[in-house]
Amino acid sequence: MPHIIIKGMSIVEVQKISKQMMDELEIIIGCPREYFTLEVVESTFIVDGEKVHKDPFVQINWFDRGPQIQDKTAVAITEHICNAGYRNVEMFFTILERHRYYENGKLL
Repeated sequence: MPHIIIKGMSIVEVQKISKQMMDELEIIIGCPREYFTLEVVESTFIVDGEKVHKDPFVQINWFDRGPQIQDKTAVAITEHICNAGYRNVEMFFTILERHRYYENGKLL
């Protein structure tokens, strides 16, 4: 944990930014690299029956780390995606509760 899900970018685009982005997030968030999950969901966006291009949309599922870490995380991810050629990035954080999180059937 954290689990980062990116929509609206290709797998190749995310692969290109993934190492540097994860290097930075590891420092900002302060958890080992192996705790992260980076998932790319290749999406097709439709408007009025036509396939359209949309800005990347990022969802971060994690345990609460406070507003300062959340803000730094949002800025870092946004910068990496914008450096890949995008102008706008939408993002939201889902705060997971430890008393509802199980790993291999066991409460953490």
